[in-house]
Amino acid sequence: MRLLVFGHSGQVATELRRQGGAAVTALGRADADLSDPEACARAVDTAKADAVINAAAWTAVDKAEAEEHAAIVINAEAPAAMARAAAARGLPFVQISTDYVFPGTGAAPWRPGDATAPLNAYGRSKRLGEERVGAAGGPHAILRTSWVVSAHGANFVKTMLRLGAERESLSIVADQIGGPTPAADIAHACRVIAEHLARAPDLSGTYHFAAAPEVSWADFAREIFVRADLTCAVADIPTAEYPTPARRPLNSRLDCSATATAFGLARPDWRAGLGDILRELGAA
Repeated sequence: MRLLVFGHSGQVATELRRQGGAAVTALGRADADLSDPEACARAVDTAKADAVINAAAWTAVDKAEAEEHAAIVINAEAPAAMARAAAARGLPFVQISTDYVFPGTGAAPWRPGDATAPLNAYGRSKRLGEERVGAAGGPHAILRTSWVVSAHGANFVKTMLRLGAERESLSIVADQIGGPTPAADIAHACRVIAEHLARAPDLSGTYHFAAAPEVSWADFAREIFVRADLTCAVADIPTAEYPTPARRPLNSRLDCSATATAFGLARPDWRAGLGDILRELGAA
């Protein structure tokens, strides 16, 4: 299968380029700037591809509070243009989305059909992107995931390794619960879903994919420090003691059962993925 991937150096796009099983054309900003949705549509129009995956996005959550319009262009208008162009050619389109479309209340895992109510501008921009991709009318999958980590890019694992080596202790939020998800597993899931959609477009819809077991940021940090042999202590704090411009959901648990049923994709174990990441970084 020939995959056209929006994104080049991001976490998931990098893993798509690294993994076998498909011929990948990855587009960086110079090839298709997401701030120009029509340029993205033209890239789909002219690509020699069997499926399209959008692994690029505005991910600066706090910055989006002050620049919501720019986030909407990149997270909603650009994916919509891609999806319409893919639909016109009958190409499967996979859009990566986020747990941030939910309000984060309660403790039950969020199901794909649950009502969304994002707490911040980033979440609103991603929800709008979901709506517009679905409205494009072609074979598509919206894949919500959470807490993406890898050996490249900016993410929690790399931040903890840096801070854990510099400091004796850290105060880390303990009341936000979710599934840290390795970018390598997300990339694999996107490719598998694209292959299924090419054969069975009736599988189109919204799905969840996050690693297990659920954990708090504080306990995730503890596991990173243990694996990396860092002696940095972790003090649990509530979200209220770590204010940020954008509100974060407390409950980021995702029910991934529909994804397993439709595509045979079991939830990965983030502990195994963390081991791979740390070995690649030379920290294990």
